[in-house]
Parts: sequence; structure tokens; C-alpha cells
Amino acid sequence: MIGHRPVAVLAAALLAVSLAACGADEDQGATTAAQVDDGATLTLWTRAATESVSKAYAEAYNRTHRNQVRVTAYPNEEYPAKLASAAGAKALPDLFAADVVFAPQYASQGLWRDVTDRFAALPVRDRVAPAHVRAGSHEGRNFAVPHTIDMSVLLYNKALYKRAGLDPERPPRTLREFAEHARAVDRLGGGVDGTYFGGNCGGCVEFTFWPSVWAAGGDVLDDKGTAASVDSPQMAEVFALYRALYEEGVAAPASRDEAGPTWLGALKGGKVGIAPGPSVWLGLIEEAGVEMGVAPIPGMTGGESTFVGGDAIGIGATSDKAAQAWDFLAWTMSDEAQVEVVAKNKGVPTRTDLAENRYSSADPRVVTVNRLMAKGRTPYARNFNASFNDPQSPWLATVRGALFGDAAEALRSGNAAITRSLRQS
Repeated sequence: MIGHRPVAVLAAALLAVSLAACGADEDQGATTAAQVDDGATLTLWTRAATESVSKAYAEAYNRTHRNQVRVTAYPNEEYPAKLASAAGAKALPDLFAADVVFAPQYASQGLWRDVTDRFAALPVRDRVAPAHVRAGSHEGRNFAVPHTIDMSVLLYNKALYKRAGLDPERPPRTLREFAEHARAVDRLGGGVDGTYFGGNCGGCVEFTFWPSVWAAGGDVLDDKGTAASVDSPQMAEVFALYRALYEEGVAAPASRDEAGPTWLGALKGGKVGIAPGPSVWLGLIEEAGVEMGVAPIPGMTGGESTFVGGDAIGIGATSDKAAQAWDFLAWTMSDEAQVEVVAKNKGVPTRTDLAENRYSSADPRVVTVNRLMAKGRTPYARNFNASFNDPQSPWLATVRGALFGDAAEALRSGNAAITRSLRQS
């Protein structure tokens, strides 16, 4: 999600595709276990951001199955167009993963096969990341399941907390307290900044600001993803707080133009007190020698939430190996895969019942992150990318105005523009 600027999807090509294989699970139960694991070679496409996880799944599966999964990764920016081209040629891979915010669009356009019956038969179905399951659904049917999970959290520098007289074991429990902690660290001076945010990155802001809106009982979209509510009182309060931190000089000056690529580097430099960001950054920052704490993102006066990002995965609608492909997907949701592939490599399990496991239990911070998944949300909208993530989206214009211009007008006019964009067919 962070810094992700996908090219525009070739919507016309997608909508023009008539895929006969996109119906319900017509071949459910038609094959035996031996026939499912019959030595088939399965193709799996993914974007570069998810390549390492996809390959880890495939390598582990391949060691214990006759079927073999072959992973091909494409640059993030090129991937949506690659999928559109393959759909137009009716040559989709057996399996493909995609940024979860694209899942409603791909499900509604029939790019993935319907796996409703297969998913319903899974013993763990009620424990699979609910936000991702919803994102991969359309008209009550399931088309995709979780592949990778990344969530937004508060990351704070424990050494700077100590120097500022803050308790490094007591992170903020409200957004107002977050602001006070940032101010306390900023007073250290010497090139230290209280906080940092991606003020020129629509994806960065939605990923890190929206959880505070949700935690306060507000919303950003209606249930169908066709109407925005970014002009809510909860959203206005969140923007006002971050705007004040920037105007006071508590947020690093570079926050104004941060488009995503250099945000992680700023935190790895050890000069930022506390900032919301992706959970996967915890280990990356500590590799740079910076001891970090982690906490849920709170609302203005309490509560907590998270943006459940990552990738969803489904069976390509033109695949003639649906049974074999589902065998792989079902295995990725098993205890074996989630603990020995995901948790072992410090990832977030896609199962709510595996927040505590033999790897995460060694670090309470990881358990904190894992438990958040059940409380988080993944926005549902077919036209999400054009409305929010694209550099030319009305959301980015709204962000810029709310943080650095006429905030009230930006939220009012932005809400109308985003709603128009969401309703475009």
C-alpha cells in the first residue's frame, strides 16, 4: 500500500472479457485427493512487492506435493496492465495475487473463479482474515482469499522516548496523546523530529489516517463502495491534528512532499520519534540498529484499528486446473503454512486464531500486531485505485488541501469528487 502507485488498469479490456470459466464451483468434489495432487504444474503471478512471500509459499508446498507451483513476479507499476492484457487474451495464469484493494474490482469483473463452495468447506473458514475475505467477494460469492497481510501501526523510537522523559513501554492510547508524545520528542532538537507522514501520497495517508477515523466510530466509504464520507467530523479532526503538527514544526518538513519512497528511510535514520506506518517496517527499522516499539493506531480519544493491507489471491478464470489450484490455496491457509512459512519469517498470519504461535510468542510486539487483524478493515470499492491510490486521484487532491490548504473546502469538494469517481463504471 505505502508508496504504491499502480498504473491505470485497462478497464475496457477487463470489462470486455467474457470468461465462461468464471461461474460457480461446478467441479467441486469431482476429483479425488490423488487426482488433485497429480503432478500438475501451476502458474502463479504476483507483483514484485509480494514476490518473496509467494515464493516461500510455493517452495514449501512444492517440497511436499507432486503438484509444482511456478511463481512469476512483475514490477508493481506494470502488473495491473499485465493482468488486463492476459484477461483480454483469455490467458490468465492458474493463480494470481493482487493488492487487496483491487480485489473487489477483479472479483466483480470475473477475473477469478468462484471458490464459494470450496471456501465454505474449509474447517478454518471462520478464522481467515475477515477484511480480506470481504474484499475478495462479490454479490455474496467468494473469489479470492488472503495471500499476504500488512497492517498499519504506530512505530516509535524507544531511545528517543527515554531521552524525552517518556515511558518507552507505554505508547499513546489516544491520537491526542500521540501528538503530545511527538511534541515531547521534538523538543529534543538536534535534528530530531517528533513525527513524519506521507503528505504527498494518497495511499500513505489512507493507510495511516483512516484507522483513526474507524477507531473513533467514523467511516470513509459506504458498504457498497459507491459513496465517500471523507468530510466527516472524525476525518476533519484527524487531518486537523496532523496539520497542526506540521505547522508547529513537530512533523518533519519533508512530510509535505513525501510521496512514499523515502518514508522508511526517515524512520531508519533514528531521528523520528513516533509515526504511523506498515507493520512490516518494524523488523526493517531494527535492522538499522533502531530499537522500536509498536502500538495500535488509536482514535482521537481512544479505541484502535488498522488498515488491513497486503495481497489477495484467487484462481485465474481461464485456468483448467481449478482443483489443483485450490489445493494450493487451501494449503496456504493451513496451520503448517501459516506458522512454518509466514510466522517463522516474521509475517502476519492470515488466520485470526494464530496471532500467538511458537514464533510470535517470543516477541510481544509481534503478538500485538497479529491481534490487530481482527479489528481492522480493508476498504471495499470497485473503483478504489482511480479514486484513492492513483497520483491523479481526487483523494490526493483532498489530502493536499486538508493538510496544507483550505481544509474545510478540500474535504467538502473532495468528498463529492471521490463519490463521482467511485460511481464511474
